[in-house]
Amino acid sequence: MNLKAVYTKALFNVLKEDLSEKEVEALIEFPKHEAHGDLAFPCFRLASVRKQAPNVISADVAGKLSDPLIERAEAAGPYVNIFFNRKEVSTEALRQLEVLGPKFGDGLRKEKNVVFDFSSPNIAKPFSMGHLRSTIIGRSLAGIAEKNGYNAVKINHLGDWGTQFGKLMCAYTRWGSEAEVRENPIPALMRYYVRYHEEAEKAPELDDEARAWFKKLEDQDVEAVKLWNWFKEESLKEFSKVYDLLGIEFDHMQGESFYNDKMAPVAAELEEKNLLVESDGAMVVETGEDEPPCLIKKKDGTTLYATRDLAAAIYRKKQFDFHKCVYVVGAEQQLHFSQVKTVLGRMGYNWTDDLVHVPFGLILQGGKKMSTRKGKIVLLEDVLRDAIGRAERNIVEKNPSLENREEVAMDVGTGAVVFHDLKNERINSVEFNLEHMLTFEGETGPYVQYTHARAMTLLERAEADPDPGALDGDEAWAVVKELLAFPSAVERAWSQYEPSVIAKYVLGLSSAFNSYYGKVRILEDDDQLQARLALVKAVTDVLKEGLGLLGVKAPDRM
Repeated sequence: MNLKAVYTKALFNVLKEDLSEKEVEALIEFPKHEAHGDLAFPCFRLASVRKQAPNVISADVAGKLSDPLIERAEAAGPYVNIFFNRKEVSTEALRQLEVLGPKFGDGLRKEKNVVFDFSSPNIAKPFSMGHLRSTIIGRSLAGIAEKNGYNAVKINHLGDWGTQFGKLMCAYTRWGSEAEVRENPIPALMRYYVRYHEEAEKAPELDDEARAWFKKLEDQDVEAVKLWNWFKEESLKEFSKVYDLLGIEFDHMQGESFYNDKMAPVAAELEEKNLLVESDGAMVVETGEDEPPCLIKKKDGTTLYATRDLAAAIYRKKQFDFHKCVYVVGAEQQLHFSQVKTVLGRMGYNWTDDLVHVPFGLILQGGKKMSTRKGKIVLLEDVLRDAIGRAERNIVEKNPSLENREEVAMDVGTGAVVFHDLKNERINSVEFNLEHMLTFEGETGPYVQYTHARAMTLLERAEADPDPGALDGDEAWAVVKELLAFPSAVERAWSQYEPSVIAKYVLGLSSAFNSYYGKVRILEDDDQLQARLALVKAVTDVLKEGLGLLGVKAPDRM
């Protein structure tokens, strides 16, 4: 049941000669104060259509509105405020929620693929806090797409190719130790990488040596390929620890190297279509006056990020016939993706509008971007394990007899980190502050998880089964309205590519339920007990589903 749809239909029956149904729906507002009704319709737009004062129109419309679920309509100046029949709506809503359970809010199956390119850490570098946002925003958007009826294809586009490997090989062969790398791979490789940049500032000729190493790698030099495979193997072992902690799985691990044999055909196609031009010895594609040329090949013939992304886009369209291909990549790559789309368009592909760059802000430390080159990073695994440890200590203090304590601590600790990020609008940068991130009070993941656990405890203690029915009093109404808003939140989160819509929704539902819990004796044995339990059951289903869309677990006990 969609309350906005109910009001839209009732209004359209009155206004069909003045406005379209979509226009009516777009004008409906949610009043800030309960006294102004459940929904409101402003009549300013109608004033120009009917050539009447808005307050005259509102009185006329209010007198003609009719629907079994609407108790009354009131004209308030230029607005038509409506009040729903709370018993009727509550009963119908709880019946619907009981039948649908976790499927409440599901969109119609569309049998269309949406490809998600996300996470994409760089091989031979630590999995830092800087990789958190792409990883969890991408995972959340994939779940939200599935909830909206699409088939999500999750791809980890690993940074396993490029000039950084030339720099690393240069550093390793100059200052590295095999024993040191085998003992502690990622920290050792990271030290070499940082030292390379420090030394290159004093000795620029190192850059030529690094470019030569990457050229060797592209030419399949035995030593270069051996080092590359070793660095990659050790990195994937480390990455898997973080993905396991976050509960993230991918459908494909197709790093940049996957497209090595697919780049030459792209370059050939560009040349065949007379799009490649020489610029200072490099090969580029002109993208227009508003953008710099897109670099396809360097002077030495090595490929670039753009070359691989062109090949990747063409491959994914052929392989998955995607409805959308969503790149969850930082806002600093805006120009890059604009160039890629422009070049594909000039190549004659008519699906470039289906390539969607979903940008996000940075995780800052002291107001500055974390820098791998300078070694100024915070390891994501360390943050997650710290969060899990804090959660377990909190459990020992407050509920020492809790079963599955370690499992719950993992769910709560990782959930705190994930939720702290996703409750922010993705385009905003987030300051890294471990204390704030791991707070277990206020607008946090643990607060929502605890609300779910509290509701589950009520269901376990009840001596009756949930059964939808009419609820007396107004206390439950705020909860019912929040529950009914879930499907529209799911749709809005997808249309805006914005997980924070879901995070804010579950916070609102938790707040409404906790207020209800504080005012009503839910387990009192009276004729409304089963209806109240049905409401509690609906809250547990929707909170669990909402948290799941964010990649956060909902423990039954805490």
